[in-house]
Amino acid sequence: MNNFLISSALNKSRVFILQKSELDKRFDPFYYVPELVELEKKILSKQPKKLRDYVKGIASGATPKTTESEKYYTEKENGIPFLRVQNLSPTGVLEFNDCKYINEETHNRMLKRSQVSAGDLLVKITCVGRMAVASVAPEGFEGNINQHVCVIKTGSKEISETLAAFLNSDIGEKLASRRSTGGTRPALDYPALISIPIIEDKRILQITEKVITQKQNNEAEAEKLLSSIDDYLLNELGIKIPEPPENTLKNRMFITKVNAISGNRFDPFFHQSYFIEVENAIKSSKFRTDILRNQLSFIESGSRPKGGATRDDEGILSLGGEHVNSFCEVQVRSAKYIPIEFHQSILSTETKLNDILFVKDGATTGKVGMINKLEYTGQNINEHVFLLRPISTINAFYLVNYLNSKVAQIMIKKLIAGATVTGITKDAIKSLHIPIPSIDKQKEIANHITGIRQQAQQLKDKTKELLKKASEEIEEILLN
Repeated sequence: MNNFLISSALNKSRVFILQKSELDKRFDPFYYVPELVELEKKILSKQPKKLRDYVKGIASGATPKTTESEKYYTEKENGIPFLRVQNLSPTGVLEFNDCKYINEETHNRMLKRSQVSAGDLLVKITCVGRMAVASVAPEGFEGNINQHVCVIKTGSKEISETLAAFLNSDIGEKLASRRSTGGTRPALDYPALISIPIIEDKRILQITEKVITQKQNNEAEAEKLLSSIDDYLLNELGIKIPEPPENTLKNRMFITKVNAISGNRFDPFFHQSYFIEVENAIKSSKFRTDILRNQLSFIESGSRPKGGATRDDEGILSLGGEHVNSFCEVQVRSAKYIPIEFHQSILSTETKLNDILFVKDGATTGKVGMINKLEYTGQNINEHVFLLRPISTINAFYLVNYLNSKVAQIMIKKLIAGATVTGITKDAIKSLHIPIPSIDKQKEIANHITGIRQQAQQLKDKTKELLKKASEEIEEILLN
């Protein structure tokens, strides 16, 4: 065996020979990839601690049934943050753009063991992609986690931040991935996770903090660009949004006639004079207006089979509100699937290029995004979104940006109904008034806004470059 040679044409990281004496508990080849074995030897030569040396408590959470959302979930305003993999960041800072919220009863009873407090270390332990992505709960934080994340009580925010900086480095990720098990869905159990060797070096944290500062500056500049879209769009359409009235008791009281509310909703919120003023501003646009019903060839909500969607990637993507990003695009980071057979039974909501997803209920009602990538066509949608398909004489990019504008969102807010679970009906969406410029003007507006969004995206993409450079600096510190 010692004399056996492997052809130089083969990839030595994928084809290699081990002696029986080199096997250590596990028999899967990935654990023994030469690059990973050599890396761990170098780290162990530094006489590191293990993650277990910092653990004062550890737990993972669970996911309450989405089919019983009213029982477990709630709105942001009166809810507890329910953290998932997508809320963790390789910078170590939690991100809340796509955060769900659970009610206090679920937090204090069903998920009591996985409660998260300020300074706790949160680590990704399952799902595809980068392993052991880690973030730290900020000051004053109270939250919870699902089963794909674990919370580690270290007793110190500084310790948690130092550990997160190491785990988020390429070295930390490789050491974590080596310990993961599973095929299409790798996972780290507790013994594997806490066995990760840790080199404690304050310089790592300093590098990470510098990246965080630069990231925040880039994102602030990107947000400024995105905020300019509304001013540009409304100026081009000739719409001036009236100032909302001061929130006083006198302004909240008004009188209306019976014939004004007949055949409509009876709640006072819907009939506020401010909404009438905004609608009149839209109708006074430079261009003719039309109701959305006449600009769509199709509008319908989706569905999922009994038991909901799964993470079995052999099915069809089930797209929902969580897959709509801040650039009004569909972007899937955490995928769920429905069986092909079920998809074929609801082909009416199969996605096509330039379709628009409109969130119809929950905390993000009114959020919109367009399918502008072929990889998201031929998929389907869940029951929490409407699929809007514009007619051929309206530019889909223009329409999605108008629906996302401040003036349209004010009118969408008017149409939202419900108490504990809010939402909007199909007929209500169809009644929205839309300014209709010429198709050439629509394209001009759409192209200009797309240019702004691209600039904002470029600023956000700089963070990836910063993280790559930081990882190289960290590797230099740890290995040399």
